[in-house]
Amino acid sequence: MHHKHLSMLFPCITGGTGSVVGNPFDVMKTLAQTNSKSSVPLTQLVGNMYKDQGIQGFYRGVEVNIMRACVLNATKMGCYDVAKGAVSQKTGWSRKDPRTIFCSSFIAGFFMTITVAPLDMIRTKLMNQPTDKKIYSGFRDCLTKTVQKDGVLSLWRGFVPIWARFAPQATLQLLTIEFLYTSCGFKGI
Repeated sequence: MHHKHLSMLFPCITGGTGSVVGNPFDVMKTLAQTNSKSSVPLTQLVGNMYKDQGIQGFYRGVEVNIMRACVLNATKMGCYDVAKGAVSQKTGWSRKDPRTIFCSSFIAGFFMTITVAPLDMIRTKLMNQPTDKKIYSGFRDCLTKTVQKDGVLSLWRGFVPIWARFAPQATLQLLTIEFLYTSCGFKGI
């Protein structure tokens, strides 16, 4: 398998695995953050979820969470790699130059936002359903209802704040990983 494919495959695997493990905590976080009726303790939210939906309630939205993680990580690493080549070629900076890494990370953060924002929207809606009933039967149902009600562009609602989070996060992650690779004698991305 070619290096370019692996730079997208491995992040998908790690992101997907992390999503399965972390999904129950994402569900609880989303319920706690959107609990507007009164301050319900986390233990009560967990109890209500288990009573109403069993263990599977903690995994609602897991399919979109896995898709999101795969898309996010593959986009970050794939776009970063391609952007590094383009930035290096256009500017004459080396691929290891911090300016190349910074610009490429910023570009990757933008494309991460484009690809992940719709999945963030659907994931949040799926996880935010009441514990005692389901508004959406799954990813496809939620996507269809959202687009029918609010239009396709609603999937990118919150684009600027998401990008404002992804751009610095991707930049710091990729600057750090490049530094660590170089410090340990490995070839950079």
